[in-house]
Amino acid sequence: MTELPVDAVRPPRPGRWLAAAVAGLFLIWLAYTIIVNPNLHWDVIIAFLGDGRILGGLWVTIQLTVLSMVIGLALGVLTAVMQQSGDPVLRGAAALYTWFFRGTPLLVQLIFWFNIGLVFPTIAIGIPFGGPKLVEWQANELVTPFTAALLGLAINEGAYMAEIVRAGIRSVDPGQREAAEALGMSHSQVLRRVVLPQAMRVIVPPTGNQFISMLKTTSMVSVIAGAELLTVAQRIYLGNFEVIALLVVASIWYVVLTTIASVGQHFVERRFERGHGTLPARVRRNLRPFAGGGV
Repeated sequence: MTELPVDAVRPPRPGRWLAAAVAGLFLIWLAYTIIVNPNLHWDVIIAFLGDGRILGGLWVTIQLTVLSMVIGLALGVLTAVMQQSGDPVLRGAAALYTWFFRGTPLLVQLIFWFNIGLVFPTIAIGIPFGGPKLVEWQANELVTPFTAALLGLAINEGAYMAEIVRAGIRSVDPGQREAAEALGMSHSQVLRRVVLPQAMRVIVPPTGNQFISMLKTTSMVSVIAGAELLTVAQRIYLGNFEVIALLVVASIWYVVLTTIASVGQHFVERRFERGHGTLPARVRRNLRPFAGGGV
């Protein structure tokens, strides 16, 4: 039987064309309005984009983001593992941690850590319950604005990462764990070699989103007089009164950082998606070595 050619013609969509035209015109108008607006002071924006103080604040923002995410991820993995433990005390401690730090605002936590000296004037290491102290520091000297910001951001992030890691662990088929235990692996070996590598496919995308969010969340450190990007911009515009121009400078750098992080997230996700594509894609990938060869 001869197959007839299919001559499909897409129906016109005037509504889509009209919406695209309106959106395009709006974007052009918005860009034109921003560029020609004399109140934005583009000369000031360009001058401060590469200012040493702004770049210093940018570096502090990057440091806070990376360190907070590394510590938060470590706390999240530890808490998620505790949540899967058979010990009710460990499960209760993990549940209490996530409940409290997810239930209180990050802003409150930052202010608390910055004023920790009001609760504990000294921080010491020694024997508890009134025993001798081996090492002792003044809290106000030990907990600087950077340290307070790091504590607040990292501990708060750990509570959210715990739920992300827990979801990733639960996504792994229980049969994988049972098979590994049947081979004689210990609980820690099963977790490190079987469960976590497979869970990474579920953990990586939301972790990337958390990293991008953390880049912007560091701006909250300005309430405790930190030295990150927004705080530095505020200190400058309090001196020259170029409020909008300095806020635009900070926004441009935040967009640059989040764009770089988004590109990195894309490639990391592709790396962990290998072997989990659609069936046709896996078939084509497996048959590729035989392309052009005979049977």
